[in-house]
Amino acid sequence: METKRLFKVFGLFVMALAMSITVNAQSGQRKPTVYVLATGGTIAGQGATEVAAGYKAGSITVDQLLSAVPEIKDIANIQAEQVANIGSQDMNDEVWLKLAKRINELFAANNADAIVITHGTDTQEETAYFLNLTVKYNKPVILVGSMRPSTAISADGPRNIYNAVATAVAPESVGKGVMVVMDDKILGADDLAKTNTLSVGTFQNPNYGELGIVYNGKPIYSRQPMKRHTVNSEFDVTKLDKLPRVEIILSYSNATSLFVDAAVKAHVKGIVTAGVGNGNITTDMQNALEKAVKHHKIAVVRSSRIMTGPTAQWDEVDDDKLNFSASWFNNPYRSRVLLMLALTKTTDYKEIQRMFSEY
Repeated sequence: METKRLFKVFGLFVMALAMSITVNAQSGQRKPTVYVLATGGTIAGQGATEVAAGYKAGSITVDQLLSAVPEIKDIANIQAEQVANIGSQDMNDEVWLKLAKRINELFAANNADAIVITHGTDTQEETAYFLNLTVKYNKPVILVGSMRPSTAISADGPRNIYNAVATAVAPESVGKGVMVVMDDKILGADDLAKTNTLSVGTFQNPNYGELGIVYNGKPIYSRQPMKRHTVNSEFDVTKLDKLPRVEIILSYSNATSLFVDAAVKAHVKGIVTAGVGNGNITTDMQNALEKAVKHHKIAVVRSSRIMTGPTAQWDEVDDDKLNFSASWFNNPYRSRVLLMLALTKTTDYKEIQRMFSEY
């Protein structure tokens, strides 16, 4: 009798499962496909112990990383690729171009509904902004990292990954541009900055405010992106295998023309200044930069080392007279990214200024 009862229960279970599959098939429901493109970083790092401050970034593979978050398979069909496995302090143009091309390829072939990129936090704002200007589709692209290695007590990586995938598959995430999801916050690439060396809440949108939050595994948006992005961008990296060289030069009290002169000798294509206050630079630096524009056709963009506020045109520096461009709300690091892409299109400072006003 006991055996018959077990067979009966098993038969009912099989029937229920079959009915469930049939209902799901008839309703057309399917889990979205999310490609996880891994590049390394702290999120893939390992420390000597669970409490050690030191660790090696990019130590584990994407499959090992995702094994710590099995719940994501409940909300998406996950495909994983190891694009790179480096600390993001070593992020470079080659990886940027590889990422942009791969994302566009996956979306063009309709192989992915969304992309999640695991990335180190040191240069995450630069990669996010680069992709925000070069991905040509409105489908969600989410960057995610962590401030603690995978081996740490209370590692923040697994929760961040789950929230990133949950945000990526949400219909309301379409058309928001490239985003970063960390510490339960959704942040836009158009105003992204790392603000603390150690805190898990390091990333902020300091000028515009965060796009939203992730609550109970669901994104809740409070604003739209402020700048043009993705399909609206004029930049196309499809045929590029390198980017124009652009350097950032810091201004400070007693700063001389030393680094400007060195950049000129290195034949750079562009210089971004991280100026004081509203993008101001010393007279010595300004004179050297003016010569760099006039005699060497080097593009110059003024930005500021200050965290918030614009580097505005028509203030203490006469940008039109000097043929400089002002970065407005782009910090020096995003300014460098935009100038590199701008120089693939033009060297006209007025056109470059237009781009900085729009992007």
